[in-house]
Amino acid sequence: MKKTIPAILLVLVAAVGATGCTIVDTGEVGLRVNFDKTIENSELVAGSFNQTLVGHVLTFPVKDVSVDVKDLMPLAADNSTMKDFDISVVYNITPSAVSELYINKSRSFHMVDNTGDIYLMHNYIYQTARNAIYKTARKYEALNMNDSRSQIEQEIQEIMVKTLIDEKLAGIVISQVRVGSMVPSDAVKASADNLVRAKNEEKTKEVEVQIAKKEAERIAALNANAGAIAYMQAQAQMKIAEGIAEGKVNTVVIPYDFKGMVNITAPDK
Repeated sequence: MKKTIPAILLVLVAAVGATGCTIVDTGEVGLRVNFDKTIENSELVAGSFNQTLVGHVLTFPVKDVSVDVKDLMPLAADNSTMKDFDISVVYNITPSAVSELYINKSRSFHMVDNTGDIYLMHNYIYQTARNAIYKTARKYEALNMNDSRSQIEQEIQEIMVKTLIDEKLAGIVISQVRVGSMVPSDAVKASADNLVRAKNEEKTKEVEVQIAKKEAERIAALNANAGAIAYMQAQAQMKIAEGIAEGKVNTVVIPYDFKGMVNITAPDK
């Protein structure tokens, strides 16, 4: 019996130790919160085992954190309001900056998910990206934004990086900005469609004018040829008249629409 009690105690201690321990996952950094709610400045690295019988451990994803900024309607350079503008921002947190960012920055800058993980500066990055979108969109006309997608992504990222530098937030690194949807307003699209339709109609009319000119040239050529034919017919009739006058013509072929007079002399007996 005496030997059994220590064994049971050993199992209980092991069980308590297992349940009272937190492992920091890969891609995360931890901070210990003491029983008096003070937070230690030293970061807990990924893979470390940390007891939570006394106090607890907060975990912070620091690698490739994604922020989606959707359903914005910024003004374009042509003063039209975009119907939709979406981007996705990916950022990283320097592990050694975790405690400083969490302890010294406003808690409203961070986001907590359903599992209890704290995404440092997530809300701050969202607002920074939003401001950068509104500033960048004003440089481009609504219909030209999609053609300048890569340039817009670069400009948004540059504005965000500058903001972080100005705010002395060196522990945050913007690694990627990707523009999703950029949809101009229905009015702008309708105007563009009308413009295309008008241009097509103009081209059609230009073709019709060219065809009309060619037809006019063709008719003029025919009329010129008709005058020549009439002249030749008059010359022929004159020759016939001269022949008749000289008595050299005994037979005359009269056209069906002939309206003149023909003097026929009876042959000598």
